[in-house]
Amino acid sequence: MEDWALIRRLAAEGVPKARIARRLGIARNTVARAVASQGPPRYERKPGPTSFTPYESRVRELLADTPDMPATVLAERVGWTGSIRWFRDNINRIRADHRPIDPADRLTWSTGDVAQCDLWFPPRKILLEDGSRTLLPVLVMTCGYSRFMLARMIPTRKTPDLLLGTWSLLDQLGRVPRRLIWDNEPGIGRRGVTEPVAVFAGTLATKVVLLPPKDPESKGIVERRNGFFETSFMPGRHFESPADFNAQFTDWLTTANARVVRTIKARPSELLAVDKEAMLPLPPAVLHLGWRNHVRLGRDYYVRVDTCDYSVDPRAIGARVDVSADLDTVRVRHGGRLVAEHSRRWARSMTVTDPAHVVTAATLRHDYQHPTPPGSTDEGLVRDLADYDRAFGLGEVSQP
Repeated sequence: MEDWALIRRLAAEGVPKARIARRLGIARNTVARAVASQGPPRYERKPGPTSFTPYESRVRELLADTPDMPATVLAERVGWTGSIRWFRDNINRIRADHRPIDPADRLTWSTGDVAQCDLWFPPRKILLEDGSRTLLPVLVMTCGYSRFMLARMIPTRKTPDLLLGTWSLLDQLGRVPRRLIWDNEPGIGRRGVTEPVAVFAGTLATKVVLLPPKDPESKGIVERRNGFFETSFMPGRHFESPADFNAQFTDWLTTANARVVRTIKARPSELLAVDKEAMLPLPPAVLHLGWRNHVRLGRDYYVRVDTCDYSVDPRAIGARVDVSADLDTVRVRHGGRLVAEHSRRWARSMTVTDPAHVVTAATLRHDYQHPTPPGSTDEGLVRDLADYDRAFGLGEVSQP
């Protein structure tokens, strides 16, 4: 490469080819070829038969029928016994010849039109209340026009938590995009949105759009952000709880939203105001949001939310109670009166007990096991003090 560049430079300076050849110790024909060439010399190995060649035609037949067939399955089908790495390299070389072409268009978004929603699972287990660790979903929302990002870790990917998380992010945003785009999330809907999602969208006056299968480009903004989080936010961080994760992530997003995005050549934080102007107003509250149930309280005075059991004032045993839960708190009411309130647990299958409920249950149990006899009064249990004086010989002393 260096000789080729030197030959070209000397020839451009007018040095004769013969002198260049003598100076570099090479043939004049080599100098002539270098001067006439349009690019540096490259060594190109002539294709020849390899150990893969006898199998290639059969492999191509299989790929023509199933382009995504794994290399290990192909090796088994054609009887390959050599290096699987060498076989896989050859498969990667020819697989593209058999895959259908799927062009991706570049999409543009109008102000206030779209927010793309997705779940991101950080590759690090989070410590929960019972000492266990697990991977938890993070609901990510990215505004299409401004690329402004909002996110929050939630307990589950079930419909109540997805809607609670969405409301939390919209509350932070302060406005409602005209469309919320989701990609085939079961808690939102498959062929159509679930009934709670439809009610939620109607309350917000927005539209929830479910993308068709094999259309990742329509949600590419938020999916690219997920990869960005793993490379820019996660390295070197440790989290003591879901609340700690949310605090760190929210703080980091403030910085991330102030960075220039290459595709729009602007900072999301600077475009947000214009984006929000075209969005819908945020309603003051969304009724019937979260986990809700109406049950009769059993003798063990516990109710279940998701997989955890929470104690209730046992004086409500036998009555029907209203159970509600958001991302942080579980509440139980009887006739509008609060009879239980607990911090929601994110761990699975926990039993959460209020000590006051145990004391009340013990009192009620004692009263049940030792009932007061019918017709009895407290009067029979009270005696004149003079009776005790006479019993112990403490009566009045006679006068002499």
